[in-house]
Amino acid sequence: MKELYIIRHGETELNRLGIVQGRGVDSDLNDTGRAQAAAFFNHYSTVAFDKIYTSALKRTHQTVRQFIELGLPWEQHEGLDELAWGLWEGQPNTEAARHAFREMVELWQGGNYEAKFEGGESPNDVSLRLQETVALIKSRTGEKRILICMHGRAMRLLLCLLLEKPLSEMGDFPHQNTTLYKMSYTDGQFAVIDFNNTDHLKDLA
Repeated sequence: MKELYIIRHGETELNRLGIVQGRGVDSDLNDTGRAQAAAFFNHYSTVAFDKIYTSALKRTHQTVRQFIELGLPWEQHEGLDELAWGLWEGQPNTEAARHAFREMVELWQGGNYEAKFEGGESPNDVSLRLQETVALIKSRTGEKRILICMHGRAMRLLLCLLLEKPLSEMGDFPHQNTTLYKMSYTDGQFAVIDFNNTDHLKDLA
C-alpha cells in the first residue's frame, strides 16, 4: 500500500491577479502563498514522508521547502509541470482571455482532449507525461508515503487518471492553493482518502 498526499502549490502574485502561468511562467510564491505553505507544513510536519516529488517549477519547490529542509529525499519531475497554455501564459486577465479559456475548457469537457492553444499543451499531452511519472512512483515499492506538490490543472488531470475517470471530469476536483487530496494505492487501485482538504488554512485565520 502507498499513500499519496497531493497538493497544489501556494499562491503566486499572478494567481492573485487571475493571470495564467502555465508551464512557461516560473513565478515565486507571494506572501499569502508563503503563509499557506507554512500552514501546510505546520499541520503535516509530523507525517513520516518517505519522498517528496515536485514539478520542475519553483512555486512547487517553495511550497514544500520546509519539508525538503528536514532532509527528506526530493525529486523534481517535468511530468508534474502545469499544462502549458501557450500564447496566453502571463497575459492580462481580460474578458477576451476569460472567453478564450471558457471556450477551451468547454472543448475539453466535451471530450476533445487534443484541443490546445497555439504553443500550448492538450489534456492528452499532459496525460502522457503524468502517466510516466505515476509509473515511476508505482515502481518504487519502498516509498510508502509520498508528498507530491504540483499545479491546479495538471493536478485535476492526474486525479482523473488515478481514479480512472474521463479527463472531461477534471472540473469535479476543486483546486484552491495548497488544497490536499490524499490517495491510497492498494492492489493496483487508487482511492480517495481525503478530498479537497484545506483544514490547514484555518490556522491562518
